[in-house]
Amino acid sequence: MRLLRRLGWTLTGLAAALLALTFWTARPGDPALFPPRDADAVGVALVSHGWHSGLVLRREDLTGEGTGTALRNLATRFRAYDALEFGWGEARFYRATPTLAAFDWRLALAALFTPGGSDGVIQVVGLAQPARTSFPQADIVPIRLSRQGIARLRARLEASFRLIDGQPADLGPGLYGPSLFYAAEGRFSFAHVCNHWAAGLLNAAGVPVTPVLDTHPAGLLADLRWRAGLTAQAGPEAEPDLSKP
Repeated sequence: MRLLRRLGWTLTGLAAALLALTFWTARPGDPALFPPRDADAVGVALVSHGWHSGLVLRREDLTGEGTGTALRNLATRFRAYDALEFGWGEARFYRATPTLAAFDWRLALAALFTPGGSDGVIQVVGLAQPARTSFPQADIVPIRLSRQGIARLRARLEASFRLIDGQPADLGPGLYGPSLFYAAEGRFSFAHVCNHWAAGLLNAAGVPVTPVLDTHPAGLLADLRWRAGLTAQAGPEAEPDLSKP
């Protein structure tokens, strides 16, 4: 009985600590940016592939305030596509995991717990069709951002690319569709995963986020619903080996 009591107090303490950490790390939104008040707000989409999330932007929205060398290069290189999906992840694990069937626990644990973090990469995918058509199995959150908000998101996205000789460093083909991997800034670890990166882009645009919840895509979707009133459009249930990272 005493052991059960101690276990109960331990679990209660852990739950209280997690709750405190959740509220302590929550990032406020910017009411001046989100939700947008202008009639010409810009649409983006958060795409959850089950355990990884990315952000879809129209190619035409990659230019303007906040655009630098990397995004100008991408807007030109992917000029045949109406929209682009951006996803960030750990260099070795992301590139070695085209589907959930290829999941390697050793690579995953190394990505999460390497001291000092691991190198990151960005996958850029050209989309000729709307996000819902391109990713029929995914949960998709359509998001309207203000013009100033999208400019700040662009600046944050631009800063995510590592430049070599003044240009984004192309690392070769991506995992699906017309895609490429690029060298990225930032270190991947359990405290900074792909979903934190996507949430950080949205936070730059004024959307409130909660990093503790955003660790997993399901938490990120719940966070956006809870704090920003944004609802996911669920796709049909996917077969595990068809899930995209």
